Amino acid sequence: MEFEFYQYVLIALVFIWSGFVRSGLGFGGALFTIPFLLLIHNDPLYFLPIISLHLLFFAALTLVHSHYTEAHRVGQPDVDAPRVNWPFVRFALAIMILPKIAGVIGLIVLPVELMNTIIFLMIAAYSVTYIIGRPLKSNSRWLDVIFLVIGAYVSGTSLIGGPLVIAVALRHIKMSEFRHTLFVLWVVLVSIKLIAFAWAGISLNLLATLWLLPFAGIGHLIGQRLHEQLLRQDTTRFYRIIGWILLMTAGAGLYQVSL
Repeated sequence: MEFEFYQYVLIALVFIWSGFVRSGLGFGGALFTIPFLLLIHNDPLYFLPIISLHLLFFAALTLVHSHYTEAHRVGQPDVDAPRVNWPFVRFALAIMILPKIAGVIGLIVLPVELMNTIIFLMIAAYSVTYIIGRPLKSNSRWLDVIFLVIGAYVSGTSLIGGPLVIAVALRHIKMSEFRHTLFVLWVVLVSIKLIAFAWAGISLNLLATLWLLPFAGIGHLIGQRLHEQLLRQDTTRFYRIIGWILLMTAGAGLYQVSL
């Protein structure tokens, strides 16, 4: 795929942002970046393999680094050190596997214009929850299942099911377990998507993945440094600003699709 020079620059900047939100928040690497990428080049099947491979790389890097740091900690183990909540991982995957596969099939077989419309509508819906300061929340087992099923399908189509999964995760896991547990979940779900891409003969865009890796790495390092600070602070204003940006971007995307 050949782009204009300004498009290469914009894509690189978006992937710096992608690395930052993924490592800083533990989610959002696709949600907060795919709408900007689709405005640059309106083909989700070009960018989703790149985002998926980056997620696998940086999630594994974060988990290995955390394990190494904890193993070499001097003195007593830190009870609040980042850990994976394996019961939640097993619970979520048992519900999400089938709708995830269905979502991937939908991504592969449905027209690009329809997929872009679905993606932008979902992002617009998410952005409103951030703007009004009422992110999605689950308060029952049945709502857990509904959110995980929808989140898995949306994740299969576009990797933007994070807010629905997080609405469930917040009810079951501690904040110290939050990022690592989600990373393990994302690794499994993204691996399913990549296997399906390879099976369907869709290019994984390995060359683009490699040249964009340093830019995502810059964002990852910044996010790593700010992760603890982001957890301690009230992020309501941050999400409200992001919500407005996403809403405007989704609006521009829907207008672009309608042309």
